Amino acid sequence: MGAGARRQRDAEFTAFVEQASPELLRFAWFLTGEVHAAQDLVQGALLRTYRAWRRIDVPRAVAYTRRVMVNLSRREWRRGGAGRVLVGEGTGELLAPAPDHADAAGEQDRLIRGLRQLPSRQRTVVVLRYYCDLSEQQCADELGISTGAVKSAASRGLARLREHLVMQEVHP
Repeated sequence: MGAGARRQRDAEFTAFVEQASPELLRFAWFLTGEVHAAQDLVQGALLRTYRAWRRIDVPRAVAYTRRVMVNLSRREWRRGGAGRVLVGEGTGELLAPAPDHADAAGEQDRLIRGLRQLPSRQRTVVVLRYYCDLSEQQCADELGISTGAVKSAASRGLARLREHLVMQEVHP
């Protein structure tokens, strides 16, 4: 690859990072539940995305990077990060501020704690379907699973999330 082509690729990737980083960071935060872990996850995913940039269809680059993030977070989950629930100060910086900060922070905390209780696939499907607003087919394509598996994971994940949130209301 010549210097001109490399500069073009780097400029394209830099534009992608500037445009997609806020969305990717929010997605990572929902996957990890912790600001610093989310930042690390995005950084690792962007590094892998850059390495594959020549092979990536630019309009699908966000989907590709989210898929890398899911795979990286699964690895961390398997290595023992599954039991950690690290939600604390600073989490509000990733989401748009709400008028009542205390209530919003409490709701974010409850949501993240609930998401962290879900198995990796259910958590990922719930975030992709209901936070990223992807269709069942788009989720299936992005995760490399069937639409039936997406429906099942979403249904079970939402049921467990509701159960967790109800339990938090009963036993705060």
